[in-house]
Amino acid sequence: MSSRYQDALESPGLLLWLATLRWQRLMRSTLRPHGLTHVQFVTLASLWWLTEHGARPSQRELADHAGTDLTMTGQVLLALERRGLAVREPDSQDARIRHPGLTERGRQVLLRALPEVEEADSLFLEPVSDRAGLTQGLRELTSKGRRPGVPG
Repeated sequence: MSSRYQDALESPGLLLWLATLRWQRLMRSTLRPHGLTHVQFVTLASLWWLTEHGARPSQRELADHAGTDLTMTGQVLLALERRGLAVREPDSQDARIRHPGLTERGRQVLLRALPEVEEADSLFLEPVSDRAGLTQGLRELTSKGRRPGVPG
């Protein structure tokens, strides 16, 4: 058996994995003072983004926007609801549909955490941010249906 790489650190996949682990540790430490896990932050931020842009998302739409599993999104929303950071209101037409929303407390927690997360992202990505197309390249890597046979 052989590899195309002479050194493991030539593997883009391994490097992406290692960078992701470092970034996740940074996010955990950035969010800890706010009492949020990363998935809670992403859920709140996605909910804020969607509602700020005129949507009244269902739990499914929120999960799709955040790129999270529907069941996990429901569990995260329940935890946020218990802490008074989010609410889930039933749809007036369909009792199976829940519309999550931010409470004022949830909005305040998010708006305190958001600039710190954005600054941590900026500092973490600074070594590669001057390269053209970083954001576009990441979009391509995360877009569904990017390549046939590759799970999206």
